[in-house]
Amino acid sequence: MTTCAQAIKAWEEKHQKSAEDATEIDLCFRDPPIAKLDTKALGSLKKCQKLSLSTNMIDRMVNLTGMTELKVLSLGRNNIKKIEKLEDVAGSLEELWMSYNQVASLDGLACLTNLTTLFCSNNLIKSFEELDKLKANDQLRDVLFTGNPMYDEVSSKEEARIAILRHLPNVKKIDGVFVKPSEYEAAQQVQSEE
Repeated sequence: MTTCAQAIKAWEEKHQKSAEDATEIDLCFRDPPIAKLDTKALGSLKKCQKLSLSTNMIDRMVNLTGMTELKVLSLGRNNIKKIEKLEDVAGSLEELWMSYNQVASLDGLACLTNLTTLFCSNNLIKSFEELDKLKANDQLRDVLFTGNPMYDEVSSKEEARIAILRHLPNVKKIDGVFVKPSEYEAAQQVQSEE
């Protein structure tokens, strides 16, 4: 397995520059893969605005101390079970890409006051009620949840979209498709009937 520090060093050698000064770092598809994140190594990426760690073997998140400019964090296609330890990037993070992991709960996101985009498809989220944990994320506009077990609760994609809108009425895009005015109306109607 590769460590974060080794992956960053390899990135520097490939790009012939210091990772500390880079605004975008791509550590996807490492061979061998990154198994564990490292707070110290990642903390050196002080100017990084987009960090891509997709398609590795990462099983848990760590504190991102020092990464105060991080706007996009890509952790898709890993083995992460829990969204956590994002407090250090709470004021800057705008996009979190977590698709194809083993996440069953949306705990740990309320601190992200500027989150606009959450890609969390193909995880283990069982209930649309889990989306209520995103109420504090009032900037959230683009969500991706397809491929989660909660979709088994509904009979169609349209019904899933209405269910998502009932919990997240400010969202503008669901599963890659912009929300239509008729969908907002249908979600409001369902809520008024409850």
